[in-house]
Amino acid sequence: MDVPVLETPRLRLRAHVVGDFPAVMAMWSQDAVIHYISGKPMRPDECWTRILRYRGLWPLVGFGYWAVEEKDSGRFVGDVGFGDFHRMIEPPIHGFPEAGWVVSPDFHGKGYASEAVAAALGWLDAAGKGRSVCIIDPENTPSLRIAAKNGFREYQRTTFMSSEVILLERV
Repeated sequence: MDVPVLETPRLRLRAHVVGDFPAVMAMWSQDAVIHYISGKPMRPDECWTRILRYRGLWPLVGFGYWAVEEKDSGRFVGDVGFGDFHRMIEPPIHGFPEAGWVVSPDFHGKGYASEAVAAALGWLDAAGKGRSVCIIDPENTPSLRIAAKNGFREYQRTTFMSSEVILLERV
C-alpha cells in the first residue's frame, strides 16, 4: 500500500524517506520529545528502526505513520500516525489504530501537532477504520490537550512498562 499524502494549510504529511533520518535522530535526542515517552535519547539504530517500522506498517495493516513537514519551508516537523504495536498492556488495544504524534521542539507552540493529528484522523475516518486509541503519560499536559481537541476521551488508567498511563479512545 502506498502511503497517502495529506495536506493542511501549513503542513504536508508524507511517507518517511531516507533523507529524514538526520532530522528524526535530532528530534528523538531532545529531552522535550523523550521526556514522557522513554526518558532517554534514541540511538541512531533505534531511530532507523523507527523509520522502517513507520513505513512497514502501511502494507501490513493498512495504516501507519507520516513524516510531517512544513509546506512553505520543507523542514521536517515530526511524525504522526497510527500503529498496531501488539503492546503488552491491559486492557489490550491490539487491533485498533493507536494514534501517536511527536513534534520537534523547534516547532512547539505553533499548533502543528493538533493540525497534523486532525489531518491523520480525517484520513482514518474516511478510510473507515473505526475506533482509535492512544496512550499518554498523565503528566503530559500538551499531548492530553491535543488528544482532547481531536475527540479522544479517557476510558482507563493502567500501567505500561512500569509507568502509569492514560488510555484514551476516539469512536
